[in-house]
Amino acid sequence: MADFYEILGVSKSASAGEIKKAYRKKAIEFHPDKNPGDAKAEENFKKAAEAYETLSDPQKKARYDQLGHQAYTSGGAGGFGGAGGFDMEDIFSQFGDIFGGGGGFSGFGGFGGRGQRRVKGKDLRIRVSLTLEEAANGVDKKVKVKRKKQAAGVTYKTCPTCNGSGQVTKIQNTILGRMQTSAPCSTCGGAGQTMDHRPAGADAQGMVASEETVTIQIPAGVESDMRLKVSGKGNEAPGNGVSGDLLVDIEVKPHDHLQREGNNLHYDLYISLPEAVLGTSKEIQTVTGKVRIPVEAGIQSGKILRLRGKGMPSLNGYGTGDLLVHVNVWTPRSLTKEQKDFFESMKSDVNFEPAPERGDKSFFEKVKDMFS
Repeated sequence: MADFYEILGVSKSASAGEIKKAYRKKAIEFHPDKNPGDAKAEENFKKAAEAYETLSDPQKKARYDQLGHQAYTSGGAGGFGGAGGFDMEDIFSQFGDIFGGGGGFSGFGGFGGRGQRRVKGKDLRIRVSLTLEEAANGVDKKVKVKRKKQAAGVTYKTCPTCNGSGQVTKIQNTILGRMQTSAPCSTCGGAGQTMDHRPAGADAQGMVASEETVTIQIPAGVESDMRLKVSGKGNEAPGNGVSGDLLVDIEVKPHDHLQREGNNLHYDLYISLPEAVLGTSKEIQTVTGKVRIPVEAGIQSGKILRLRGKGMPSLNGYGTGDLLVHVNVWTPRSLTKEQKDFFESMKSDVNFEPAPERGDKSFFEKVKDMFS
């Protein structure tokens, strides 16, 4: 699957001017007026607009570079900021400056500039809480959303003020001559239509509140404060407008045993003094279930055991993090007389004398390794 850079034919280091120039070239190549009835050209035209919409915005571009194409677009309903809801009117309206003043397209039929403006419904926003396991493995969440829809039986008619264009044109005499300006129609709000028949229970725009169950596809590797977009699941718009989007803010709940750091996970393992001396095996929790790991005899408190690939998956599909198991040797707070006598006798035993080896790293070295 081609990414946005490949679609526009530019490198990741391309400047804003180069990206704009590349998009204009693609837009001219695949413009509907130049390719009438060509569905493939129209699809390429939309893809180029989607690519430019992201790469021309510094914040969206940085997010795209961080997540990668698959995670950013994330397959339809659960996508990140993708242009799944793009239609031809949206593209011409949004990128009118690319096509040459006023939304028209210099050299062609001006498809976008003279068509009526399609009103978009209001976006809705919800918050979805996930367990760490759900964030690690991906999950489909079904949520109930209250959204506005067109009432059954509502009808609309062409706006008498703008005759369906959605715009009104004014001509003014200035010292530079006669100047023509266009603005959204105040009667229909730019929709080109007004309500003709209002059913019982509908609001002033012919809408009614409705509860709908929406399935949100959440990809593996998401983090708290990320936002997903479900295209077309916001409020509907009156007449022939397009529906808004459902914006989903992600919250990953704290885990009882695991701490997340990027794609790596941390787990505190407590073992007894006899277990540290003699060695043992311990069952620990991971995001994919419990696993048993060996603990070698003579292990030191502060030792970090790395379980490769047992962390969180990368959202852009580039591998999986590790699970870092921090070994803590538990020192008993109270002892029986026999136990005290035993440890007293061991004070002079050479085996109980601290003897760090060259390979035993200090605490600061371990911290440095963790963040390198």
